[in-house]
Amino acid sequence: MASIARRPLRILAYVGVWFAAAFVITTALFFTGSRQVEVASHDAVVRPNLSGEAVLLTGPVLPDVRIAGTGVLGVGIRLDKTDATSTDELVRRYAYIASQPEGQVARVTGALEDMLLDAALRGAVLGLVPLAVWVLVGRQRRRDLAARTHLPQVLVAVGVTVVLGACLVQPWTDDAPPDDELDWVSIEDFLGPQVPVPEGLEDVEVRGDVTTAQTRRLIDSAIDTYEKSKVFYAQAAEGAATLDLRQPREGDTVVAFVSDRHDNIGMDPVARAIADRAGATAVYDGGDDTSNGKSWEAFSLDSVSEAFDGLDRWAVAGNHDHGAFVHEYLADHGWTMLDGEVVDGPGDTTLLGVDDPRSSGLGSWRDETGLSFDEVEQRLADEACATEERLTTMLVHDANLGREALARGCVDLVLGGHLHVRSGPTRVDGDNGEIGYTYTTGTTGGAAYAIAIGSKPRRNAEVSLVTYREGRPAGIQWVTLQPNGVFQIGTYVPLRYPEPVETEDEFQEEPEGEATTP
Repeated sequence: MASIARRPLRILAYVGVWFAAAFVITTALFFTGSRQVEVASHDAVVRPNLSGEAVLLTGPVLPDVRIAGTGVLGVGIRLDKTDATSTDELVRRYAYIASQPEGQVARVTGALEDMLLDAALRGAVLGLVPLAVWVLVGRQRRRDLAARTHLPQVLVAVGVTVVLGACLVQPWTDDAPPDDELDWVSIEDFLGPQVPVPEGLEDVEVRGDVTTAQTRRLIDSAIDTYEKSKVFYAQAAEGAATLDLRQPREGDTVVAFVSDRHDNIGMDPVARAIADRAGATAVYDGGDDTSNGKSWEAFSLDSVSEAFDGLDRWAVAGNHDHGAFVHEYLADHGWTMLDGEVVDGPGDTTLLGVDDPRSSGLGSWRDETGLSFDEVEQRLADEACATEERLTTMLVHDANLGREALARGCVDLVLGGHLHVRSGPTRVDGDNGEIGYTYTTGTTGGAAYAIAIGSKPRRNAEVSLVTYREGRPAGIQWVTLQPNGVFQIGTYVPLRYPEPVETEDEFQEEPEGEATTP
């Protein structure tokens, strides 16, 4: 009876020992570990600590940066190689990214969460080892060993445990750079009174030595770019939240359509504000989120993923999203990447799309790889026409990929970007008597060329809003942010069919808007 009564206590003791061992091992693994990620267009190494500070180690040319007040947990980020071709270009990137840091913050936070989960899983397993040994040895054997064990054996056992623990933790692989002898100072003191520090940077400290006028000029330029970018896009996002946009009716599903962002992360909170104002519950991304699909542009993909977090998300890669990096990265961050098969879309619709078959560098050349553009166009049409249920939407980077499907009358709406200017919606009568529409949205990044990074859009930046009702596209409205910060709102254009879905006869129009016609 006494043995039965002690059993719960024994179980609690085992659980307590396991938890303590798992906690110690998890803590050791977490705080001695590191993770390689893409941060601020660099390969970077992230290491957690208990400093309560975020420290960015930039290298020998630019000053290190420290931000206090992050809580109990701190993080050190060491920037390694980058694809930037000059220090000037690199500093400009820092300024643009710093003005919209949410994507990078989410990236580092996600890396730390993954490290903690990995350490916890390993700690939970390794914490069972001492209990397993204890149980396997058994009570009688433990008594025999205790009777024969003397101080030298204990010291040997402790030594072996320490060595094995050191081999597990491997503290000699600590690649954190040694502390610099220079003190941390506020950014205001570091730059001097000739460089005004924008609001919001009061808690930022730096460590380094501005030894040349060139380096000081670069930092001064970065501060100026940061302030202009942050102010312009913050005001635009605030203004977007008050726009007089068409509001969804009962049964409507609204999808925000962005395309050709070309690394302009400043427009992401503006696009989200437009989507929220219009009652959108989903987003389409028509591609060209980057300039050439390189891994340093992960900051742009982090930004758009963070901006539209919480919405249903579908995307394709554009001709500038060269290679597989963009497609795979967005897929890993919660986007449904279309790959030539029909999937369920928003509002009880069907959706088909595929990455653009072309690839581009920063110039005006085009290089077709794999299947040609015409071959992909034909295959999309075959897929659209083979579906048992009529295809609702085709999402592609270039709307010309949907020409054949529209000509055969197998799709209601083809959506694309690529041209950087709006076109449509244009009605197309299919050979089978069905009606479809093609629509090209303007560049969401305000891109004139392949890169749209800047303190404001280089040309009109556009977000389109697609409304679905009763399982079919019901109408489209566009919103444009001009480089001068003024919004234009297009007329809501109903899409009509031989057996039409219910549409609105009245258009909504902004006084400065420009109406489009089907």
